[in-house]
Amino acid sequence: GQGIVDLPLAIPDIRMENCEARAHTRIGWLRSVANIYHAFAVQSFIDELAHAKGADPRDTLLEVMGPSRIVTLKELGVAKVPNYGQSLDEHPVDTTRLRRVIERVTGLARWDERKQQGRALGLAAHRSFLTYVAVVVSVVKDANEHIRVDEAWIVADAGTIVNMERVRAQMEGAVVFGLSLGLYGQITMKDGATVESNFRDYRLARLAETPRKIHVDIIPSDGRPGGIGEPGVPPVAPALANAVFALTGTRVRELPLVKSVKV
Repeated sequence: GQGIVDLPLAIPDIRMENCEARAHTRIGWLRSVANIYHAFAVQSFIDELAHAKGADPRDTLLEVMGPSRIVTLKELGVAKVPNYGQSLDEHPVDTTRLRRVIERVTGLARWDERKQQGRALGLAAHRSFLTYVAVVVSVVKDANEHIRVDEAWIVADAGTIVNMERVRAQMEGAVVFGLSLGLYGQITMKDGATVESNFRDYRLARLAETPRKIHVDIIPSDGRPGGIGEPGVPPVAPALANAVFALTGTRVRELPLVKSVKV
């Protein structure tokens, strides 16, 4: 239920289903766990809604999130939010913080000027591990018409920060990790065994495929500290996919992107 039972959308009727998928091989948890695919589904779909009605994706995201508030269990429509083992009283679902990182990251990326400057940007935001993160990704086409990630901005509100350089490094790493997942991340099976054996045949984003600049901004706070190692990852892939749509008009509904666009 990570990333869906605590989804703070100001929509009166929301139905979410998470069905059991039996694993036929041994698996391990990926960085940010279920938040990865839930954030991709939600943030991609909100971007789709925005384009379907001819509206700005940022404005639509803020609209469906609703006003600044502490979201109650009644509003969420659930009896309990696991909340990463922490008290909801001490770590509530706070849309003020989520709205702030969205407004901050789009401001840093000069979101309102993107069309005049001919830039293709994608936006996504997500709350996980008690931390609020928003990401903007810029994509371009190279000389061979391949999609290339040009620049990225990531803003986090994680409450009180103890080691700022460690936090910045985790956010930068989350961008590269999330881009690798979005561009190439997949495991294939054949005859009951995993085909990929190591990084020689499991493709990652190489240095030339990562953004020329990753801008990290941390919201100053004296609130209770949240997580840092995982929350930067979930918004990256949907921000990337939304940017690809802005550039090409191709809507990506299945990852990795290498399946549907030239990367």
